[in-house]
Amino acid sequence: MHRTLPLMAILALAACDAPMVGTGEPDLVQTLAEAPPGAAPGTCWGKLVTPAVIETVTDQVLVQPPKVPKDGTITPPAIYKTETRQNIVTERKVTWFETPCPADLTPDFVASLQRALTARTLYRGAISGQMDGRTRAAVRKFQRPEGLDSGILSLAAAQRLGLVAVDLPIETE
Repeated sequence: MHRTLPLMAILALAACDAPMVGTGEPDLVQTLAEAPPGAAPGTCWGKLVTPAVIETVTDQVLVQPPKVPKDGTITPPAIYKTETRQNIVTERKVTWFETPCPADLTPDFVASLQRALTARTLYRGAISGQMDGRTRAAVRKFQRPEGLDSGILSLAAAQRLGLVAVDLPIETE
């Protein structure tokens, strides 16, 4: 018994240094085999699926009303049955958004992303060039006010951060 306690303490301390797995945030970009209808060839896309919100409603349904004679007594009482049904409160929603392609997501790009998020006080981690949970959480915070609650960096967000060039229409004279 006494020999197992130090061993358990060592194992517990070793677990503290283990990398965190399954933080719930996706990679910087998801490479999807599918794309939304009409997507231009060579473009990269992220997909955000918001599940439906469903409520369960239980009702008491009158099967047989009570019989009330002229003297006011109730014989027999009313008979009810319980019915349960589910209502969709909010439909499932799929949101597609264009992302920078994986070839563009170099450590220098990610470091620039981290600096841009730091300048906006959204990121407080080290400028490592590694897409980690803190960086993805900061990306989510940046994109959420625009209606995209995702840790996957959208192309529009990268453009707003000044990390990706914005295509301007060419004027012809």
